Amino acid sequence: MGVVGVGAFGRNHARVYHELQQQDGVELVAVVDASTPQAEAAAGQFGCTPLTRVEDLFGRVDAVSIVVPTVHHLDVAARLMAAGIDVLIEKPVASSLAEADELKNLALQNQRVVQVGHLERFNPAVRATVPLLTRPMFFEVHRLSVFSPRSLDVDVVLDLMIHDIDVVLSFANSPVKEIRAVGLPVVSSKVDIANVRMEFESGCIANLTASRVSTERVRKLRFFQPHEYVSVDYGRQDVLQFRVADSGNFSLDDLLSAIGAPSSVPIPGVTVSRPVVRQEEPLHAEIKAFLDAVRRRSAPAVSLDDGRKALAVALRILAEIEDHRRRAGI
Repeated sequence: MGVVGVGAFGRNHARVYHELQQQDGVELVAVVDASTPQAEAAAGQFGCTPLTRVEDLFGRVDAVSIVVPTVHHLDVAARLMAAGIDVLIEKPVASSLAEADELKNLALQNQRVVQVGHLERFNPAVRATVPLLTRPMFFEVHRLSVFSPRSLDVDVVLDLMIHDIDVVLSFANSPVKEIRAVGLPVVSSKVDIANVRMEFESGCIANLTASRVSTERVRKLRFFQPHEYVSVDYGRQDVLQFRVADSGNFSLDDLLSAIGAPSSVPIPGVTVSRPVVRQEEPLHAEIKAFLDAVRRRSAPAVSLDDGRKALAVALRILAEIEDHRRRAGI
């Protein structure tokens, strides 16, 4: 294995490959970074070779994590795939839909496995929620982060909200019909806080808020479906399920009481449960899924089509934010 781009998050990829060396038949051969000191620091920490050129990986690795700025995803992935190397591309998959389509064409031409790094798909809480899905009709999602100078070259929609866009798209499993959005720059020249309302063809509604100027860190998703309310805490890797009896004797006040009550307090007509969540670092799970797809030559857990769909919605949201800005005279 190799890692191209060993900034803050790329170094995490290198760490996981290094950790898997002892148990999963993985060898971290090299890390690549345009910054020689950065490459040498990561290589020294994880016991591999520091390189400054992508081409120096050719013939030495089977697969690579690409953790460079999004504008370089296509260029780096194209060179690696042409050399017969499978790739895990961090989110967002590309800067534009045209680039995402080119990645798909190159993957087909070179018969390469390409997985997109939508990390929350591998969050144990999200995985534990998938079997609970019946017909979700309303989502409320909050992803709030304290300010950091990292990733200020992109809007908060492509930096943070795209995680939730991908999860909601996979849960709702319906085409997006309409998007309304508002967003504002606060401490950078890009959008730092955004609120979005999406309506799906199924009639499902999703409200998403993302902020990188919050005083607290929140990563939660909640959704309602017939006779059921499910709350997912990404950070705590926890799922809480409220199931309402199908009888006609249950009131909204009963449901609100159940939601606000400790899970140990029984509420007539409501079953409160915590599905089993097998704790695991999401990046470990993501990389192990990628390794499995590479070994089996199978479809990855998060495909280029999945990455393109999330990117398409994110770009529509940014267009709606810009349209709102013009209408509001901001």
